[in-house]
Amino acid sequence: MPSPVSDFPAAAPQDAAEHFSRKLAFEADCWDVHASFASGTVDFVLLDVRAPALFARAHVPGALNLPHGKMTARKMSQWPADTLFVVYCAGPHCNGADKAALRLSRLGLSVKVMIGGMTGWADEGFVYDAATAA
Repeated sequence: MPSPVSDFPAAAPQDAAEHFSRKLAFEADCWDVHASFASGTVDFVLLDVRAPALFARAHVPGALNLPHGKMTARKMSQWPADTLFVVYCAGPHCNGADKAALRLSRLGLSVKVMIGGMTGWADEGFVYDAATAA
């Protein structure tokens, strides 16, 4: 009798490579975002999509506050059309980042979700900034 892990056979390596490649097209993790800012190689706009009061208490350094409900074509036209946006919210228990990613993609913009959000950032031991919302 197989274990619960092998009860369903693993995908063929080529299928697995295609699956994980596609998955990475939709998300970035806290380490990658942190490393980008630390190296000065920031080729994306990091958006904290939580409420301004939460952003003011603490946020990922370098992030701008833009709740997903405020993401309109007019607001997003501040950035070039080819801008990559990386969005995050409170953490795995929050779907605000998914709502923001959906809204941005429907506006024809490139977007990834920073998986883990604020919870993931804290779990990695990274520091927060505290300031007033923009």
